Amino acid sequence: MLTMASLFISGAALSQNTSHVITDSTSNSKVDTDANSRTIVISPPPSAISPGVGSSSSDLCTVGVSGAVQTQILGISTGEMIRDQNCERLKISKTLYDMGMKVAAVSVLCQDRRVYDAMEMAGTPCPYLGDIGDKASDQWKANPHRIPVVEEMETKEDVQKRNAAVAAGGLSLALLLLLL
Repeated sequence: MLTMASLFISGAALSQNTSHVITDSTSNSKVDTDANSRTIVISPPPSAISPGVGSSSSDLCTVGVSGAVQTQILGISTGEMIRDQNCERLKISKTLYDMGMKVAAVSVLCQDRRVYDAMEMAGTPCPYLGDIGDKASDQWKANPHRIPVVEEMETKEDVQKRNAAVAAGGLSLALLLLLL
């Protein structure tokens, strides 16, 4: 019986697995709170946006021009409409031609010196106060002060000089505004 008891006890002892898990952790934290806090938000200034200047009808002879300048302190924007007189001349001439008034339509176009010169070169002078053909040519020769003046066309150099002057003026204005 003793042997039986010892076998029994030793079997129970063998079936148990013992493991020891030791966990040791330490946590330290410190939070300091100050009631005198302030938040600084740095953001860019609002933008000066050019107005969209345009015409809703394609039958108008105007061109929209707009621009804007923005500094850290001040923003300015503007816009305007500019009349295109050559476009107006073409539309008036086409309207007169469509109404059957061909001489009047040509007369409107002849207000441009380039058209006047082209008509002379073609041997068909511009109408003069209702006269056409040779009578009109004689009237133009008798009244040269009524011939349209020559408009000098801008050359590439002229445009570049003007653009450089505008850019220099804009740059100096921008620098002046930055100093304010």
